[in-house]
Amino acid sequence: MNRLPAIAYLGMTHLGLCSAVAAASKGFTTVGFDTDPGLVARLEKGELPVVEPGLDALFQEHRSRLSFAADSAPLGACDVLYVAPDVPTDDAGQSDYTTLDRLLTLAVGSARPGATIVVLSQVAPGYTRARQLPERPLYYQVETLVFGRAVERATSPERFMVGSSDPSKPLPPVLRTYLEAFGCPILPMRLESAELAKISINCCLVASITVANTLAELCESIGADWSEIAPALKLDKRIGQFAYLSPGLGIAGGNLERDLATVIRMSEGHGTEAGLVRAFARNSAHRRNWALRTLHTALLADKPDARLGVLGLTYKEDTHSVKNSPALALIRQLAPWPVQVYDPVVQASAARHPAVTGAHSALEAARDVDALVVMTPWAEFRSLDPAALAGAMRGRLVLDPFRVLDGRAALAARLDYRTLGVS
Repeated sequence: MNRLPAIAYLGMTHLGLCSAVAAASKGFTTVGFDTDPGLVARLEKGELPVVEPGLDALFQEHRSRLSFAADSAPLGACDVLYVAPDVPTDDAGQSDYTTLDRLLTLAVGSARPGATIVVLSQVAPGYTRARQLPERPLYYQVETLVFGRAVERATSPERFMVGSSDPSKPLPPVLRTYLEAFGCPILPMRLESAELAKISINCCLVASITVANTLAELCESIGADWSEIAPALKLDKRIGQFAYLSPGLGIAGGNLERDLATVIRMSEGHGTEAGLVRAFARNSAHRRNWALRTLHTALLADKPDARLGVLGLTYKEDTHSVKNSPALALIRQLAPWPVQVYDPVVQASAARHPAVTGAHSALEAARDVDALVVMTPWAEFRSLDPAALAGAMRGRLVLDPFRVLDGRAALAARLDYRTLGVS
């Protein structure tokens, strides 16, 4: 093949859209397919349904190589078809493959002979092999999406992990040509190995998060400061500068929780021991309630008429996702008290609360409240002046688990400032 292969991504949710824009940025003609004509029309107008730093600019820069369709006909001209919808999960971490199965069936029926079909969505081990067809081998590629860093991860991946029925055979030339354009290692492996690889990565991340949360909580009781310890750990080559060592409110977003639940279910089904993974889940649930416990201890137990402010509704900064958001979980448990909320990209209506009020700014959300809780570390919150917050608030309690505010300035403003990892 002298020309570059044409690429299609089916499912224009977070994963598929960011991946399609990344493909176009590498010079490939790319089709973004979705069964929702309304979504396709919005995409054609440049109205992107996800929030990611740099995505809009990258989209506009490479728009000439991107097309969108709700009609499957353009898929027949593509050489590699990625089936890539986000896979939703329920509260128990169970995946719903309805949309993925529908798009996979559509891809198989639309692809021309010789085209390569790759499942990119995260699935449990065994999914891809169970859907293999003799005349159309399916491949599985591990997705590397990180909310808030999706553009970086899609355009500059660390490596590609590609599963196939027989990893000793070469990958299809069109797929290898496409992957080689990203300039990173390509690791072939069995289908089940690739499917479990993503779960393995997430379990290692959860282990780091759990260590940080466990020891940071201990710091809060013994006079140590976790922010002094974490930099030393990152200089240890066995741990590394990119380790997940910032304490937080457990794990959120849905994907890590799903993988813990998947390992537990597989362990139960195969009779293996997974007590460590269950401990990860218990630790996450405990840490998630830090803000609620602190509010009750420091304020609500003695002030039944308290008014509260919450900054941030998304589960992390630089994303619109509220899946398993600690902020929304906290607000649901504050039903007896009025709550004022502000988030840069999510409306107050996302919070299920009988007396929630949306504010137009962080300072407005702090107006006349007895306690303010920073639940998402958005960059704009870092510029907040603690003295201005003290002037706007009725009370003095500020909970800032992610150390977004200047702690010294908060204490100088005579705020009752509390954060994770320090007494």
